[in-house]
Amino acid sequence: MAVVLQRRVDFPMIDLAKVVFYPEYFDLAHRFFEESWELICGIDYPTITQEMHLGFPAVRTESDHISPLRYGDQIQCKIWIESVGNSSITWRYQFSNQKGILCWDAKVVTVCVNMKTFEKQSVPAEIAERLQNCTEH
Repeated sequence: MAVVLQRRVDFPMIDLAKVVFYPEYFDLAHRFFEESWELICGIDYPTITQEMHLGFPAVRTESDHISPLRYGDQIQCKIWIESVGNSSITWRYQFSNQKGILCWDAKVVTVCVNMKTFEKQSVPAEIAERLQNCTEH
């Protein structure tokens, strides 16, 4: 089942048009990504990166900006895994505001790497299995 996380839009995230500046969406997505690991896999992100020496850098991103987020809005982020390959993971993100209006829809493909060498590696089986269980519904 998808993970749902929330956070408020803070003042430094907005631009002169009084909406969230577009690069901030990817920063927010990464913050939600880090937080989601414990809920999806039962392992916090510092343990994954520092003790297990696994990293998941983005290798492909795409997004649609549907409706603006503004200062003070409450972002509800729905995250799920679209697919898990041998070394890649396709993450889906949907940000809605406090009124339930879909504001941002994105897909981010990450690749599993060994943090000591930064070489691509297979997603460990126990992690892959838990990720595969994080579906949209």
